Amino acid sequence: MTIYAVAVSATDLPRARAFYELLGFRFPEAGGDDPHLEAEDGSGVKLMIDDAGFMTDLYGEAPRPGTVAGFALVQESPAGVDETVGRIRSAGHAVVKEPYDAPWGQRYATVADPDGYRVDVFCPLPS
Repeated sequence: MTIYAVAVSATDLPRARAFYELLGFRFPEAGGDDPHLEAEDGSGVKLMIDDAGFMTDLYGEAPRPGTVAGFALVQESPAGVDETVGRIRSAGHAVVKEPYDAPWGQRYATVADPDGYRVDVFCPLPS
């Protein structure tokens, strides 16, 4: 079994796209009314962002972001964690947990997208 995609919903697709681009995702150009965006992370796993109204129609109830990380992004260095979180903060987005050296051996932080989905950003610390 292989994970194909991670999906979130968004009340404002352009705003969500801009947030995830700050994390390094690249999206192909989408049509103006397209309720769905997809980006690949380089490993083949996709990030899918769907308009919240579209998801409500599809599932019969409004999407509700969780309060735990939906996914985690590994960075190339501990400094990369700090830089990524700095870009998120500078753009006015929420930093849930500031970068710190976690006792399990990672530089670790958590940010929240504009709709409240959590994204962990981490990197193994040098031994």
